[in-house]
Amino acid sequence: MRRLPTAGAAACLALGLWQAVIWIASPPPFILPSPARVAGAAWSSRALLAEHAGITLVEVLLGLALGILVGALVAVALAQSARAASLVMPLVVLTQAVPVFALAPILTLWFGYGILAKVLMAALIIFFPVLSAFHDGLTRLPPGLTDLVRIMNATPARTMLHLRIPHALPSFAVGVKMAFVYAPIGAVIGEWVGSSRGLGYLMLLANGRAKTDLMFACLIVLAVLTVTLYRVAGAAIDRLVWKD
Repeated sequence: MRRLPTAGAAACLALGLWQAVIWIASPPPFILPSPARVAGAAWSSRALLAEHAGITLVEVLLGLALGILVGALVAVALAQSARAASLVMPLVVLTQAVPVFALAPILTLWFGYGILAKVLMAALIIFFPVLSAFHDGLTRLPPGLTDLVRIMNATPARTMLHLRIPHALPSFAVGVKMAFVYAPIGAVIGEWVGSSRGLGYLMLLANGRAKTDLMFACLIVLAVLTVTLYRVAGAAIDRLVWKD
C-alpha cells in the first residue's frame, strides 16, 4: 500500500516538471502540448483510446503467456543437459544482438498484419529474460544440495521437479516481472510496423495528422497499462513465490 502514494507523488512531480517546461519555454502545442491539452484530448477520445488499448492489452497478455511458457520449458530442457546448454545458449544470446525493429517487418511478412505477428513479437522480446533468469536459478544450486542429491541417488527428473524448480522459483519470478515490463514494447513495435489497430497504430495515426496531444495521450495510456500490469503481476508473484 505504501507504493501507491509514492507512485502518485512521482506522477505529480512529472506533471509539475512538464507544466514548468510549458511555462518557461512556451513550445508550440504541436511540439509539446500542455498536460491540460493532453488530458482534454484523452477525454474527448476516451472511447477510441479504450478500444485500441484493449487490442494492445490482448496482444500483450497472449505474448506474455507464450513467451513465459516457451522460455520456462527451454530453460528446464537446457538445465537437464549441460552439453545442450553449451550449444544453445550462445545461439540464444546471439539472437539478442539483432535489433527488435529488424525482426518486426519479417514477422509481419510471414504472419500478416493480424494479431499473431504482434503476439510473436511480444513473446520474442520477453523470451530471453525469462529463459536466462530461470536457467540461472535452475543451474546454481548450493553445493550442499548437490551433494545431498548425489548421496540419495535421485533421478534427474526427481531432482528437477523436487529440488531445482522450487529453488529456482525466485529467479523465475524476476524474469517474469521483467517480462511484464518488456512485453508492451514488443506489441507496440509490431503495431508500428504493420497494423490497423492498437495503441501503436493510433500513435502513428495521430503523428501523421499532427495530433501531438492525442499521441501523448496514447503514450500515457500505454505507460499506465504497463505499470498496472507490472504491479498486479508483481503482487501476485510475491504472494505465490514468497508466501509464508
